[in-house]
Amino acid sequence: MRLKDKVAVITGGTRGLGRAVAERYLDEGAAVVCAARHSYDIDKLAAEFPDRVLYREVDVTRPESLNRLMAAAVDAWGRIDVLVANAGVSHDGKVDRLAPRDWEDMVATNLNGVFYSLQAAAGHMVRQGSGRIVTVSSSMATRVAIGAAGYSATKAAVETLTRVSAIELGPKGVQVNCLAPGVLDDGMGREVAANPRIWEAYRKRFSLGRAGTLDEAAQGAVFLACDESSYVNGHVLEVNGGLLWA
Repeated sequence: MRLKDKVAVITGGTRGLGRAVAERYLDEGAAVVCAARHSYDIDKLAAEFPDRVLYREVDVTRPESLNRLMAAAVDAWGRIDVLVANAGVSHDGKVDRLAPRDWEDMVATNLNGVFYSLQAAAGHMVRQGSGRIVTVSSSMATRVAIGAAGYSATKAAVETLTRVSAIELGPKGVQVNCLAPGVLDDGMGREVAANPRIWEAYRKRFSLGRAGTLDEAAQGAVFLACDESSYVNGHVLEVNGGLLWA
């Protein structure tokens, strides 16, 4: 119960990595606001933890939507101890072909959305004198790949935003760190693993010989939110099994 009595807000918290982080936080004793544009099947999680799960619709590209989200968390439980800024999108496209609308969507969600989320939560955390902010990047922030210009650029920017935020907010009692997962057995990663020809090419890039699981990545988010990381600030925690990249 490393997060007992803590209140966490997770954007993109109704499926994928965000959902896995929510489930792990609940197992560790936290109350969780799962925020996203769509609820999906979050009612199942709310039924399992009726007093500790809220769903709130949010658009991370709009600061006023995030301000309402943080206010809802405070109204429900009186404080915000942890923010996981997880919401993100990806559009493939080489730099000479990437549609401007796709580039703008990635910047608006992956970068602006993290900044607006951080800013909306930081005010509450500074007032209470404590808090943990976990941004979410990717191994693609530091390992380039064809067609990943927009995604890689926005995730690299998130890591720099994290470091700057850490030195600015640390003296005010708020620690800011970043979780950077590698290829996970979900979504696109699951599709890659299901294709024998493609998987054989990718498998050689994994020093552990496999993709990671959502729960393995979520454990990193627990560490960055709990007292075990009390002297960690401005750090990018890579959870990628020792990813090799040619």
